[in-house]
Amino acid sequence: MYPVGVTDLNQVFSSLSARRRYEVWFLRLGLADGSGAWWFRYLLMNPGRGGCALNSGGMPVQVWAMWFPRDGKPQSFIQGFPLAGLDLSERGRTPFFFEINHNRIDEDSCRGRLRVDGHDVAWDLRYRSTFCATLSSKGWIGFSRTPHSDAVFSGKISLNGRIFDGDPLGHGLQGHNCGYRHRGFWTWTHACFPNPHGPASSFEALVYDMPFGMRFRKAVLWHDSRQYIFHALREQFRDRERMQWTFHCSGEAADDLEVVISGGAQSTHHLSYLKTNCSGSFEVANNSLARARLVFRRKGSPPEELSTDLGGVLEMAGP
Repeated sequence: MYPVGVTDLNQVFSSLSARRRYEVWFLRLGLADGSGAWWFRYLLMNPGRGGCALNSGGMPVQVWAMWFPRDGKPQSFIQGFPLAGLDLSERGRTPFFFEINHNRIDEDSCRGRLRVDGHDVAWDLRYRSTFCATLSSKGWIGFSRTPHSDAVFSGKISLNGRIFDGDPLGHGLQGHNCGYRHRGFWTWTHACFPNPHGPASSFEALVYDMPFGMRFRKAVLWHDSRQYIFHALREQFRDRERMQWTFHCSGEAADDLEVVISGGAQSTHHLSYLKTNCSGSFEVANNSLARARLVFRRKGSPPEELSTDLGGVLEMAGP
């Protein structure tokens, strides 16, 4: 099961002749047993020029797997592939699929197998959700979409012989981003709040730089099977070193939301992203074991608190 419109949000945007563009389909799932979280990325970059040929990590097709153990340091496993082996659905058409070697993602499932530096990681997952959203849509410049915002995952993951399996295996999201270039600055968060007595809630917020010193700001809450959109986001505290972000946002009908997202140094992974003009790289900090606390106020209703100890992700890039 997946929400109406999800197939549109996963459709391929990039032409294989594009010389400067990245497009990525990704998943983040926090394991239901609390032992950690996984992050998977299926990346297409600069297909018209063969990626960034002068960089060893600049293959045009890449698959990433990242493991965030609850009691340990994150690990990443990244493998690049030539464009010739890619099987990709047509631009703007459904159903969507991306397949390279033994790695594939489509509308509601993904699988992969990577052998990197003596490590062996494999996964075979399915996911379902009830809500999808578009956070940002700027045409050819870029977009940020979430086809599965309150995703429930089932299936199996293995890492060097250690097996993670279950139904549900975990909760999180499946996203789809694309752009002519990466922004010079962004802060993004997502949190999933499973509810044993009813439908899960999810929250997502994004801030990034725009021309002329402006900033894009938007937050979306899915709660009690209803969407709430917040454009008036006022940041109170942001600390990249400690991976903390606190802000307040307001929406229509006097809706009000206080948000506290916090990670930690041990569970933060610092990753190198290549610039789409191949002039170098920049660092992105990702903590996929973030704590999230929301206080939601609606007119005529008592305040509601949503919280999760490991169900959030916080990502920061730029100053």
